[in-house]
Amino acid sequence: MSEKVNETMEDLKDNETVCNEEQTIIEEDFVESSMDEIGVLEAKLKEAEEKYLRVHADFENIKKRMEKDKIQAIEYASERFAKDLLNPIDSLEFAIASLNNKEADSAELLEKVKEGIELTIKSFKTVFEKHGIELVDVDSGFDPNLHDAVMHAESDNHEEGEIVQVLQRGYKYKDRLLRPAMVSICKK
Repeated sequence: MSEKVNETMEDLKDNETVCNEEQTIIEEDFVESSMDEIGVLEAKLKEAEEKYLRVHADFENIKKRMEKDKIQAIEYASERFAKDLLNPIDSLEFAIASLNNKEADSAELLEKVKEGIELTIKSFKTVFEKHGIELVDVDSGFDPNLHDAVMHAESDNHEEGEIVQVLQRGYKYKDRLLRPAMVSICKK
């Protein structure tokens, strides 16, 4: 029996050696496959980091470009309006230049200057209308939000508190008041 026990013990040792060898192979395979997976994951992580950095850099560039565009838009917001005002200014300069014409009759010259000024005012009104600037309405009655009553006047043709005379026109830009109309109102 002792021989059988020895044989069994040897078989067990052999089996243990085989098991240890197999376990070592399995562990090596596991470590090798884990290392491969770690390498793949590290490569993916590096790729994701690079992609993030590129996207972040693109975002920062877009943000800077938009800020620059916004500053330029604010800085040059009045450019169209200024360009449109050049024609009325030219008309006024032509009117002044026509005053130097020594050959023209003074009555004729005065009439031409008057006509030029009227055309210039019309040109200003066209520019204003194009850019949303309009006159404050005085026909619908006195409104303290739109009119500035600077004096009282007696009038038989007007009711108490009605506008008698417009002393200076008021203007609105879209819905904002640029300047109230200066008026005189009836006081009885």
